[in-house]
Amino acid sequence: MSLSVSSEILSGVFSIFLSVDWLTTQVSLAAFPILSQQPITDPVTMFLVLVGVMLIAPLLFERLGLPGIVGLILAGVAIGPHGLGLLERDQTIVLLGTVGLLFLMFLGGLETSLDDLKKNAGAALSFGMLTFLVPMALGVAAMLLVGYGWLAAVLVASCLASHTLLALPVLNRLGIMKAAPITATLGGTLITNVLALLVLAVVVKAQAGALTLSFWLFLIPSLIVFTVMTLWGLPRLGRWFFLKFGHDENAEFVFVLVALFVVSYIAGLIEIEPIVGAFLVGVAITQQIPALSPLMNRIQFIGNTLFVPFFLISVGMLIDPLIIFKEPKTLLVAAVIILAELLSKFLAAWGTGQIFRWPFASSMTVFGLSMAQAASTLAAITVAFNLKIVDEATVNGIIAMILVSCILSPWVTERWGSRIEPGEAAPSDLSLDWGKRILVPVSNPDTETSLLNLAILLSKRLEGTLLPLHVLTDRQGKISEQQQTHQQRLLSIAENLAHAAVVDVSTVARVDHSIEKGVLRAATEHQASLIICGWKGQTSNRSGLFGNVIDSILQQATVPVLVARFPKPASMMDRIVLAIPATRQLLDADELALMLAQRLAEELKAPLELLLIYSGARTRMATPWVDELSDEIVITRTNGSLIQQISRVLKPTDLLVLPARRGRYQGKISVRRTPDAVAYRNSDSSMIVVHTPPRSAQALTFTKITRSAPAPV
Repeated sequence: MSLSVSSEILSGVFSIFLSVDWLTTQVSLAAFPILSQQPITDPVTMFLVLVGVMLIAPLLFERLGLPGIVGLILAGVAIGPHGLGLLERDQTIVLLGTVGLLFLMFLGGLETSLDDLKKNAGAALSFGMLTFLVPMALGVAAMLLVGYGWLAAVLVASCLASHTLLALPVLNRLGIMKAAPITATLGGTLITNVLALLVLAVVVKAQAGALTLSFWLFLIPSLIVFTVMTLWGLPRLGRWFFLKFGHDENAEFVFVLVALFVVSYIAGLIEIEPIVGAFLVGVAITQQIPALSPLMNRIQFIGNTLFVPFFLISVGMLIDPLIIFKEPKTLLVAAVIILAELLSKFLAAWGTGQIFRWPFASSMTVFGLSMAQAASTLAAITVAFNLKIVDEATVNGIIAMILVSCILSPWVTERWGSRIEPGEAAPSDLSLDWGKRILVPVSNPDTETSLLNLAILLSKRLEGTLLPLHVLTDRQGKISEQQQTHQQRLLSIAENLAHAAVVDVSTVARVDHSIEKGVLRAATEHQASLIICGWKGQTSNRSGLFGNVIDSILQQATVPVLVARFPKPASMMDRIVLAIPATRQLLDADELALMLAQRLAEELKAPLELLLIYSGARTRMATPWVDELSDEIVITRTNGSLIQQISRVLKPTDLLVLPARRGRYQGKISVRRTPDAVAYRNSDSSMIVVHTPPRSAQALTFTKITRSAPAPV
């Protein structure tokens, strides 16, 4: 079925090529007789044409049910030297295209984490090698049969081996991102893309006649040092920079750009393609940039809206639709490349499925996810064409293969992914209705960003709303104009941060008799589902546990409250530690803390460790709920004092999640003083104390976390 569908789509693609060429030729002769012979050179007009194409082409093709990437490439054909001739592929287009190429590879690296190789490592390694070796073997054989030389055949085969995870949004929508076959595909993507880029580097050297013993003696050590320093050194440099200048959002973005181009430049110095460096930068720095953070949103927005479209348009300018008639071999080359790509990717997915006994639906889903070609393929073929390793016929064949694979990939993934049984997915989706409307009282610009970033991480996926609140008290009399200005400034900072992360926000400016009353009344009036309060970490006995204001909020709140302390940004956390006293059943605060810890671990791309603490008679207590936890959670059982055991394992780069326990303090029911003692002993560690109101006061439904089979403890 796939082959027949691909043949029909291939015919349609070339029909579009011919139609575009005929139409642009007629329009050029009728309406642009001057421009067709004299390409636009005015910078303002050039940029106008490019951004106009970026606006219209994706919208038009998405309305037709085709990926926007197809529209941008075909638009490049239309306005390029083989179409209307509006623009020439000059140094300006090459510069913009090169920036877009590096950014495209960088974005691909951001989607790939080294942790993906640790999960289902055997399946990831097997699939990564199969999806590299099978396309390499079939690709080389096919290209040799149609008359290509060894270097060109190996280069084209490496293009077939790499792939771009174009259909990931489909998997997110289906809720199967945590399925074992999908995790294996993510890990395998890193393996095959890196190997394909290395093949490109070797072919480039061979084409230049520099593939000598000295080349290998230089390449291998330098590549090892380069890779280690990028993957080991860049995260540490990024951590230092974000800790030092994390308050400046512009500086963060510029640091990412500088890292991207510096590492890409160094890659060129050691005689490998800069796109290898760009990809490794993405892999290295993804740990420092939470997926839902304002910085990640800014990177993806600028890249996908501006830089990457420049590259796609520049690729389209390379395509000459009439080459089918000038060189009939082009049609044969395109057909061979498409068939070799589809067959080899299917065999790799099916073979891995046979080895690890995946259901056929899972194997087909992996096939659909791994067949799409875009980032690495476009990068490699562009480099190869510029170095004259391949001709225009090959470029057009590769472009046709990209178009077909980009159309088929989402369709195959959705058709077969919807058949994956829920048991395969090991879901971690939780009932997080408490993240729908999050109230964040702000009073200090230095801590405001950390609290709001925490709220963004918890609410963005649910499309929740942030409610930044600042309360002015009139206890001392009339509110001054200076106080009102300060209030508006704090709320403006919060609003800008939320907008940068594309999160709904509704600021709340309030005047009340006391701060705690203002917070509680605002929570009721605005139907808040969660309150997040900032805490400096240590409080005098006279001020209670968290301070009079927060203590009063905890005693009277009817929704959960998170009390957070962040000496450093949340994105700098290496590990999430959840400390829970051993009990036969989870309490409300324990369940909420478990949900919160899993969400933070997922968004911050950090491992989660459950510290289960037994004491006294509880040493042999059964904890059946542990068997229902996800396999991804590391469980550590220990005996002794809660405070001592937490302090023993906690590191400055850990984020501690601690459910609150109620007790009596100064004759009142209040939170026990464990958080204060832990904060005193670990002054450099970040922590979140999770408090839930009594059941009679709350209206929440907690959903336990399940999995398909018990995990070994």
